[in-house]
Amino acid sequence: MNRRWLLSLPVISGLLLALSWPAGGFPVLLFAGLVPLLFIEDHLLKNRLQHSTFHVFFRVFPAFVIWNALTTWWIYNSTLFGAVMATLVNAICMSLVFWLFHFMRRNLKNPDQGYLSFVFVWISFEFLHHNWDLNWPWMSLGNGFSAWPSWMQWYEYTGMFGGSLWVLVVNVLIFKVIKQVLEGSLPKIPLKQIIAVVLVIVVPAVVSMIMYYTYTEKYSPVDVVVVQPNIDPYEEQYELPAAQVIENASKLAETKADSLTDFIVFPESMVQPNWSSGQMIWENDLKNQPTINMFRAGLLTKFPEVSLVVGYSTYRSYSEGEAISETARQFRNGEGYYDAYNTAFLIRNQLDLQRTHKSKLTPGVELMPFPWLLKPLGDFALDLGGTTGQLGFDVERTPYTINDTLKVAPVICYESVYGEFVAGFVRNGANMIFIITNDGWWGNTAGHRQHALFASVRAIETRRSIARSANTGTSCFVNQRGDVFQATKYWEPAAIRQIINANDKITFYVKYGDYIARASVLGMVLFLLIAVSRRLQRKRGL
Repeated sequence: MNRRWLLSLPVISGLLLALSWPAGGFPVLLFAGLVPLLFIEDHLLKNRLQHSTFHVFFRVFPAFVIWNALTTWWIYNSTLFGAVMATLVNAICMSLVFWLFHFMRRNLKNPDQGYLSFVFVWISFEFLHHNWDLNWPWMSLGNGFSAWPSWMQWYEYTGMFGGSLWVLVVNVLIFKVIKQVLEGSLPKIPLKQIIAVVLVIVVPAVVSMIMYYTYTEKYSPVDVVVVQPNIDPYEEQYELPAAQVIENASKLAETKADSLTDFIVFPESMVQPNWSSGQMIWENDLKNQPTINMFRAGLLTKFPEVSLVVGYSTYRSYSEGEAISETARQFRNGEGYYDAYNTAFLIRNQLDLQRTHKSKLTPGVELMPFPWLLKPLGDFALDLGGTTGQLGFDVERTPYTINDTLKVAPVICYESVYGEFVAGFVRNGANMIFIITNDGWWGNTAGHRQHALFASVRAIETRRSIARSANTGTSCFVNQRGDVFQATKYWEPAAIRQIINANDKITFYVKYGDYIARASVLGMVLFLLIAVSRRLQRKRGL
């Protein structure tokens, strides 16, 4: 392989992966997106005496920079630093996957076994990206089919990681066929091998389509109104009085709601404290909170049977001597501590007020990664949307309880990217899912469209209907097989209404979670131990 190919292949790979990504991409390209990088790795293995183990990192790194930059450039609309860091950190992590895979192949007795390790290492990386402080699972390969729900129906058994496994296996098979043809060990047109690859792609897709067209929801109707207030997050969100925000949003809701409406859903962090007047929304005294009483005196008076779901930014102060949380902040005067939360309330009547705090926090915005190291930099938290700085969070996934047969999962913004997290609400009894979010920070770009499509993945994994309220585009409804209904336009106030079905059946994925990812971690560890052991044996001349 000459230098021109070594420089061209990463570019080809990066473009294939970018062109495959939703929204608007062609996900079939994912099946070949990593093939050029596998050729680079194989070339470096054959010429291992001229190249160090880490050389593969630098060869594949441009591909992942291209893929991430072309796919998530829209973060720039909120912060240039955030866009650069998201691209670089993710590209570095993906390149390290290839370095570890290359290290294993160099040290295994049979290098061809290393391709299994490649699958294990990549899925382990995606699992890590779901669970560590720099979490960014946005680019997990299984998400690439989020715009094609008819191809994802078997995610109810495997979750999103099943899609990643599918993509990785096909990439390896295509690479092996092309490699064997180039080396002359197969005919120029290896018909049997091509048919095998096609079957590995087609069979899961056909099975999924059969599931898609035969899936029938059990009729269990819930009447939901979703409101999109369209508040400018840069110019209005923190300046408009809360009373005006509530009045405007309530008028939108009234255009669709009536006495038969069960729920009205408003977006994330719609109600903000008034910083200029110092009127904070303290959870210590919610019974006397003026904004909550506004909803009770307004919508709940007109529609007494309705349940309201509303996003807030709230605070909680700690009394002297009370144990404080690890996320607590000190008041500026040094007297006492408080926590800040990204909160969702269920407001039903004079007595029923249920609350949940966002738990999957956005790194650098709501979560200070590795606080033991970076806490001194807390004042430089990025502004990617929502409240900045380290927020408090809930540990348990507790759905809102309406009655003995109906519970609702309140999922706030970024949390909708996490399959096992959302499944936790369902395991705890949730019959349907409400996603509340504020995607206005990114402008009318692929960012808010990509985020909205993740709702289809969660609906299929859990077989739960979803009502999605965004501050601005895309608000919508999603049925249990992932179809999107009444998607609103960006930057337009809107209210939409639909009957969606509750469901009490538990899918295989909800029951067992990310078992594919955990098995991959185990497989990676075993391969790594074997590779390290053989490397040590060679050094000792054994």
